[in-house]
Amino acid sequence: MLIEAFLDYLSFEKKYSDNTVTAYKNDLISFAEFIQIQFDQKELIEVHYPQIRSWIVSLVDAEISNRTINRKVSSLKSFYKFLQKSEQITINPLSKHKALKVSKKVQVPFSAKEVKSVLDVHHAENDFIAVRNKLMVELFYSTGIRRIELINIKESDISFSNKTIKVLGKRNKERFVPLLQSVLSTLKKYLELKVEFSKDLDDLFITKKGNKIYETLVYRIINLYFSRVSSKVKKSPHILRHSFATHLLNEGADLNSVKELLGHSSLASTQVYTHNSLEAIKKVYNQAHPRSNKKE
Repeated sequence: MLIEAFLDYLSFEKKYSDNTVTAYKNDLISFAEFIQIQFDQKELIEVHYPQIRSWIVSLVDAEISNRTINRKVSSLKSFYKFLQKSEQITINPLSKHKALKVSKKVQVPFSAKEVKSVLDVHHAENDFIAVRNKLMVELFYSTGIRRIELINIKESDISFSNKTIKVLGKRNKERFVPLLQSVLSTLKKYLELKVEFSKDLDDLFITKKGNKIYETLVYRIINLYFSRVSSKVKKSPHILRHSFATHLLNEGADLNSVKELLGHSSLASTQVYTHNSLEAIKKVYNQAHPRSNKKE
């Protein structure tokens, strides 16, 4: 089956994560079901752009966001590029497709004060859950790792002697991220408490039942803690990652260094985090320049 061959290609050659491969699979199956119902078309290899356009229109009519539609179409475009590369088709039916316009969303990071407020609340606690959750916040904010990267950390990935943690990023790329002494201290306390709940799992973060922690729980923890100190609309692990990058850049960190810490493959991905840094620079400039209007 064409879809299965494509998914194998993503998994074994492109080294995409299971979650990413699943997203591609869902998009392709959704499209395949649509053309079968609407056009009695079973062969994806014989699809033409007008049929794809009808699918896109149906997604718009279903009030799915342009951003999500673009992602789905991107999955389809990659699929047909694969068929073209494997010489099963000569022309990609999406070769001339233009993505739908999307509004640029500026992610508002947490302030350093908000992060400190969350950490101060749990500063002296010795309860397993409280220490675990504090460690999560500290790791997100001090390393900028992604949620799935945090979930997949093993105890064996930690080096107390080197003060680093090994992170498995996108496409199974490994990187080593430095750890602050304060994080190492919380980590030691957590590991001492973890022994009571662990089922001999190497996974660093576990639930009270001793099972590996999961994505929705991590999101709920971060959202709950920051809801107490922040009025920002979005309160998620990604906003902590965004805060990490923004605060480093605000303090004068080199863009290339931040890129390496975040695990980005190109500077283009990192530059999305420079917006708020630029705003901070403009504020300082307007306050300091002799000819600026300081009331603005």
